[in-house]
Amino acid sequence: MSEKGELPTSPLTLRDWPTYERPRERLQQYGGAALSTIELLAVILGSGQADEHVLRQAEQLLVGFGGLPGLATATLTELTVVAGIGEAKASRLKASQEYGRRLYAFNPSERVRVASPADAANLLMSEMMYLEQEHLRTILLDTRNNVLKAPTIYIGSLNSTTVRIGELFRAAIRENAAAMIVAHNHPSTDPSPSPEDIRITRQMVQSGQLLGVNVLDHIIIGGQHFVSLKERGLGALWDE
Repeated sequence: MSEKGELPTSPLTLRDWPTYERPRERLQQYGGAALSTIELLAVILGSGQADEHVLRQAEQLLVGFGGLPGLATATLTELTVVAGIGEAKASRLKASQEYGRRLYAFNPSERVRVASPADAANLLMSEMMYLEQEHLRTILLDTRNNVLKAPTIYIGSLNSTTVRIGELFRAAIRENAAAMIVAHNHPSTDPSPSPEDIRITRQMVQSGQLLGVNVLDHIIIGGQHFVSLKERGLGALWDE
């Protein structure tokens, strides 16, 4: 997005629609699944009254930021560049995004079982896929691979000099975890492991063997994709 511009005019406004066809009324009658993405955004942006610009604002946001992933990472300042999107509407949009992330976030009261790398990735992906900084988390497991907790251990660029092994295993030891899966994100959205990722993983696995906490895998999340280092033919890290 670059300059603030006027929205194009349209001969049809929400006031011209039959009441039963307006997004908010259709949401109330049929539920959110009946609405398009643009219509859902329009409901979030709307002030509760029929607004002749709201659908075009929603469309302009989606196009201007490259869809929902772009909107998810846009700042409040960037959102207000769009004509008609002030601080109130931008704040409402960011609050709805955060609500969605928290709704699907890990709930420690649920006894979730991790049986595959995909299970581990899906547990954290909604929270981590569009983070602007690298976050390192651990999924702590009991003897049956039920999830105990999934704490954030470190925020910032990961390398072997900044990631302290003691900090990595402190929560696992405190929770008496039998095993854990390490996960971190790549803000570039490319989940391919770097040589440094592989070096850190080797160090984690070796330390886990000494401390009695089995490191089962290292998952890298990038956008809506993930890579399991164990599945990528790096099993020698675990077989040594």
